[in-house]
Amino acid sequence: MATEVKIPAMGESISSGILAAWHVKDGDYVTAGQALFELETDKITSEGSAEVAGTITLKVPADEEVEIGQVVALIDESAAAPAGSDEPTPTPEKEVKTEAPTPEPIPEASPAPKAETPAGSAHPLSPAAQKAAKETGIDPDTISGTGKDGRVTKGDILQQANTTPAPTKPAPAADPASRETRKKMSPLRRKIAEHLVAATQEAAMLTTFNEVDMSAVMQLRKTHQEAFVAKHGIKLGFMSFFTKAVTHALQAVPQVNARIEGDTVVSQNYYDIGVAVGTPKGLMVPVVHDCDRKNFAEIETDILNYAQAARDGKIEMKDLEGGVFTISNGGIYGSMLSTPIINHPQPAILGLHNIQERPVVRDGEIVARPMMYLALSYDHRLIDGKEAVTFLVKIKEAIEDPSRLLFGI
Repeated sequence: MATEVKIPAMGESISSGILAAWHVKDGDYVTAGQALFELETDKITSEGSAEVAGTITLKVPADEEVEIGQVVALIDESAAAPAGSDEPTPTPEKEVKTEAPTPEPIPEASPAPKAETPAGSAHPLSPAAQKAAKETGIDPDTISGTGKDGRVTKGDILQQANTTPAPTKPAPAADPASRETRKKMSPLRRKIAEHLVAATQEAAMLTTFNEVDMSAVMQLRKTHQEAFVAKHGIKLGFMSFFTKAVTHALQAVPQVNARIEGDTVVSQNYYDIGVAVGTPKGLMVPVVHDCDRKNFAEIETDILNYAQAARDGKIEMKDLEGGVFTISNGGIYGSMLSTPIINHPQPAILGLHNIQERPVVRDGEIVARPMMYLALSYDHRLIDGKEAVTFLVKIKEAIEDPSRLLFGI
């Protein structure tokens, strides 16, 4: 009996994908639950696993486009599992007759080379001078000897070699085919490209900036990090602070928590925040749901789990759906300032950047503070400048005085 291996359903909007790689070879014995293949779609990358154990027969090669529900392999359940390999039984040693080795003939001594005499010279070169001439490529006839009776010495040859520039060989012509490589974009990369282009064409995008003093948040993390890890088993990072600050700002400026559908403005009364995660296959934005109801530990846990699943190609469609706003942290790569592109149809995105010690004025004095630039890109069709600036200021105030998050002010 053979069980069909089919491409699983990935969501209503996904009808096909690329079978990016097989994790097994044709004829391998697979076990139930074993990962068989990697499937790339225009939204996520996922793995397909075996439902039963048996010998697998591959029906579709890697890098082929496949439809949802298509049979890509068969598993023969009647095949027995391969027995473990046993160590070979040692065979009894046979008596081996050894013969005395035949002595090798001693080569005759070759006569010592005669000293060469350069043409036009009455004095032969010494063996050392001959060797130097061969190694350097210097013609002894072109040298005036400084030895006895005008003999060309080894030193004469070496001195000439040091003063004569070595001939340069022309660099080989580069093979045009080796100067560049071509590879088709993956479905995920194509979808990201289309999505970004559509966002810039459909939205009246504008970016406003501010900067935030990270001293208070950094001090809080330093003070409570050990106790936080001991209780929750996870580190307290910056993203939970910014996620809560964004939620606080969305509540204070509800015009930002909306979207445009045709000629209708849809106001959203929930707070599902997307967190952009860079993966080897492209950018993904898993969504932390109900951030207004979650504490810092729950948000940190969600972000960590989503980021790991995205990098491992195990993210699910439900993890990417429902976001109302996105946070993108380019600072982890060293970015100082940028203008992020909104994740359409969301109306806005917050860009975080590198934390740097910069001089700022506090109480009339110039002091060094860990500062971060914030960038808010937004759809100007929906959000006016006053609302965008107010939103960004609310985030700044919440980060510089985190107690505001506790009291909701």
